[in-house]
Amino acid sequence: MSENSEFGFGAATGVGSMPGGDARETAKTVTGSFEDFPHLPELPARGPGADMIGRTAGMLVDLYARVEPSGWRLGDRPGRDTRRARSWLGEDLDALEEYTQGYEGPLKVQAVGPWTLAAALELRNGEAALSDLGACRDLAGSLAEGLRTHLDEVRCRVPGARVVLQLDEPSLVAVLLGRVKSASGYRTHRAVDRQIAESALRDVMGVHADGPVVVHSCAPEVPFGLLRRAGAAGISFDLALLTERDDDAIGEAVEGGTQLLAGVVPGTDGPLSDPAGSVMGVRTLWRRLGLHPGLLAQAVTVTPSCGLAGASPEYARRALAHCVRAARSLAENPE
Repeated sequence: MSENSEFGFGAATGVGSMPGGDARETAKTVTGSFEDFPHLPELPARGPGADMIGRTAGMLVDLYARVEPSGWRLGDRPGRDTRRARSWLGEDLDALEEYTQGYEGPLKVQAVGPWTLAAALELRNGEAALSDLGACRDLAGSLAEGLRTHLDEVRCRVPGARVVLQLDEPSLVAVLLGRVKSASGYRTHRAVDRQIAESALRDVMGVHADGPVVVHSCAPEVPFGLLRRAGAAGISFDLALLTERDDDAIGEAVEGGTQLLAGVVPGTDGPLSDPAGSVMGVRTLWRRLGLHPGLLAQAVTVTPSCGLAGASPEYARRALAHCVRAARSLAENPE
């Protein structure tokens, strides 16, 4: 089941974040749950620098960010917040390395993509970097350099792995539709031209030319076509947010060989249905699109609907195991 596509995606994996603050215990849980497709966990409960934005800000080259009351703000030099972010990432990589000795197969690492980063990081004037296209270009270039270094380190630590890079872009849809609020909250930033957005994504994805890139967006109206043109080999989304308006784009994606990472298991505590019930929506989508059932297990990787940072540790463990069982149900009974 580990050979899920030409890129070797696994049948099930996580999105990124996990509850708690123990890197070793979490790495043990993730690698034990996803034997065919583990991921590098993120533990935002540790505080600023372990959160999604701070962690990626710590990877930037020649750009630095610090925590202000309003959020993360770009500055001139690395400070305590940058050092903390890099230290925690190092701790997480140490733990992953320990529990992936001898591992050969796909391994996913996550970072925030250029547009969500531009919507979240503030310039010195307190406005989002998104307000300045020159700043957006600088940010994307710095991110690309930082990711190149990060991916090299992951490959050194887990030499048997085929590294999959996931770019988290929860704000991408808001950026494209002009829905990102200004610092005052009274207006929104102008929508970014789709060709400019696509170009920046393509440049950042280009740092991982020898491996697949997945884009994760847990928002409605995921721009499947734009992401595919930018070079995404896989698209990760919350299945519950899809509508029939997305059908054509999804059908084209599957037929074009794009991996679907379908979020079907709730990201916060609650009752879990039986594994077959969790992937019923995937089977329904497949029938609606008229796609061959035999493609299903190869084209779809099962994930939680979003990160699990807001879940209890006990539920998070059950959710990961449930993803694996749901993926097995798809493979054994695609119809």
